[in-house]
Amino acid sequence: MIQFAPLLLALGCPKPQPADQVLALSAPTSIYPETRTEDVVDDFHGTQVADPYRWLEDVDDTEVHDWIAAQNRLTQGYLGQIEEREAIRARMTELWDYERYSTPSKKGDHYFWSYNNGLQNQSVMYVADGPKDEGRVLLDPNTLSEDGTVALSGTWLSKDGTKMAYGVSDAGSDWKTIRVMDVETGEQLSDELSWVKFSGASWDHTGDGFYYSRYDEPADPDDFEAINYFQKVYYHQLGAEQSADTLVYERPDQKEWGFGASVTHDGRYLLVYNRVGTDNNNRVYYKDLKKNGAVTDLFVDFDAGYSVIGNDKTVFYVETDKDAPNSKLMKVDIRKPSVQTDLIPESEDALKGCNLLNEQFVCRYLHNAQTQVKIFELDGTHVRDVELPGIGSAGGWGGEREDSETFYSFTSFTTPGTVYRYDMKTGESELFRAPAVSMDPEAFEVKQTWYESKDGTQVPMFVVHKAGLELDGTNPTYLYGYGGFNISLTPYYSTTNRVWLEMGGVIAIANLRGGGEFGNAWHDAGKLENKQNVFDDFHAAAEYLTAEGYTSQPHLGIAGGSNGGLLVGAAITQRPELYGAALPNVGVLDMLRFNKFTIGWAWESDYGSPEDPEMFPTLYAYSPYHNVKEGTAYPPTMVTTGDHDDRVVPGHSFKFAAALQAAQTGPNPVLIRINTRAGHGAGKPTAMIIDEHTDRWAFLARNLDMTVPDGFGATAEPTEPAEAPADTPAE
Repeated sequence: MIQFAPLLLALGCPKPQPADQVLALSAPTSIYPETRTEDVVDDFHGTQVADPYRWLEDVDDTEVHDWIAAQNRLTQGYLGQIEEREAIRARMTELWDYERYSTPSKKGDHYFWSYNNGLQNQSVMYVADGPKDEGRVLLDPNTLSEDGTVALSGTWLSKDGTKMAYGVSDAGSDWKTIRVMDVETGEQLSDELSWVKFSGASWDHTGDGFYYSRYDEPADPDDFEAINYFQKVYYHQLGAEQSADTLVYERPDQKEWGFGASVTHDGRYLLVYNRVGTDNNNRVYYKDLKKNGAVTDLFVDFDAGYSVIGNDKTVFYVETDKDAPNSKLMKVDIRKPSVQTDLIPESEDALKGCNLLNEQFVCRYLHNAQTQVKIFELDGTHVRDVELPGIGSAGGWGGEREDSETFYSFTSFTTPGTVYRYDMKTGESELFRAPAVSMDPEAFEVKQTWYESKDGTQVPMFVVHKAGLELDGTNPTYLYGYGGFNISLTPYYSTTNRVWLEMGGVIAIANLRGGGEFGNAWHDAGKLENKQNVFDDFHAAAEYLTAEGYTSQPHLGIAGGSNGGLLVGAAITQRPELYGAALPNVGVLDMLRFNKFTIGWAWESDYGSPEDPEMFPTLYAYSPYHNVKEGTAYPPTMVTTGDHDDRVVPGHSFKFAAALQAAQTGPNPVLIRINTRAGHGAGKPTAMIIDEHTDRWAFLARNLDMTVPDGFGATAEPTEPAEAPADTPAE
């Protein structure tokens, strides 16, 4: 490997250019804003590693602010020259403008759901006395900020549905403030809880308070990059100051341990879940609330993942991957926790979650990255498979143990999210709320194909395009992947992807190793020392699409976000000749410092630690920032990030973009698009999403030599709502 120190330090500073200079659509890449370098070198186990752009990590520095402004001017100047940009924006806006509902949830005598009329920046929370009632506005987050960047980050209802705790996040931050509302009156109560992150709220059955997790207030409250350690569980009594909250559980000897708490359905027990980072394995403790007992061990070996689905007195029903890589459901009596009995054994498909409804288990599986739902009795007897509307993804299935009705949403590549009511007694699904937008499935072809990766592993990939596509190797193609943290990519409707399809593009979504599509074995094959398998799977997907005639290198664009941003960064630094354009979004791009900020240390369960001499060579070998090579012709690249991202801090993207700009040879542009008052992605307002995706498609259209159909974006296609009962709000 070329050592990073001489590589980037030798580049020096690019010649400064006038602030109003515009990067032409076809021009040498010599007019990037000045990005100075510093002589910063770290010693990793005897290897000297340079970090010349370290100064870009300080997002509060005036010089960094000036650099952000200069980069955004350059990027917007470039994008503003693309003729198709406004047509893309027009069509994107047209297609985004349709009503969207969440699946309703029932608490007490009330039903709750969120609703967006189409172009609202944030969805609005509604409450009603019946599922088909029109309902009334309970909370409208659009009133919380002028620019739509303050968002709801969770709602948690008391058992009787009369009170709602809710989280509010500003500018996409993971930090949330929890407040409380009286559902009956709409009155905001005095409660306000700060420094909450990665936590919900679980009410006790009196409705007088709830359990939640928080961190200590940081030394500098304005330092959003500060590292997060020592999460604790508290109980908050309504009406009390946060300073009076009762500490329920902490581990001052374990700074990296995180905790979540939930109350069982019968109100008898508090469950405390203990995790380390993002690892699947966790501990579980319980506290007998009736006796105000001590927090007691249940599963404490970190040997598997455990999730309590429900209980009958001291018998707990637990979903686990203990001795079952695809997961199973078992029962255990907490009086004899060593005695564990399987109820629903492991199957060939990955079990992705169970709920307890109608005194039955509702279990969701993934079969080749597509949802299947099965119903079982409490003794594990199979009742039926749920007949879903098609091949796609289904979510929801919430409710209380005694409920005989539940709701689920269904989506596929050609089906917008549609809500169904499911009768647990009859097994019948009833169309409940359908979006007033249609997509003719006959106009598009959807297939799942399998291809061979470098080591011979067969990897599935979804491919979507207009019907009748000619496989002549010239089709602009958008290849998307993630490959990490046990996350599964399943079929879903996307307005932005639909725009790309209408433009004549191909969508390809690869189910790379590292994900959760096929259980723990698939995840393990793409993490730690096996991480290179993920990149090899992605390279193989690109080679397959080319070999089959879907596309070719000049027409192949790639994208991914967060861990997927790492994927794209590694792809273009390992195989720059394979790709026609790249869109790394909020990526983890510096694999030697990712663990220095906010919650980054928690990702060591998937990546390993650069401080570990055994893992350092692996991380250094694929770290995108450290593998940028001088004089390389990288594909056209537009890095995207948010200036307030406190999960994957923007320094990753800043440093990678600076290194690419300095190393790039030839005319291919290397740009960075930096959203202001934006975080990792959650809570991003609709207007910002439309702007961002418009620019992504415009950049790809230009750099993949895409010919947008005549008249595209001029008028909206007529849309008709799917048939739904006339008395539902969908009408």
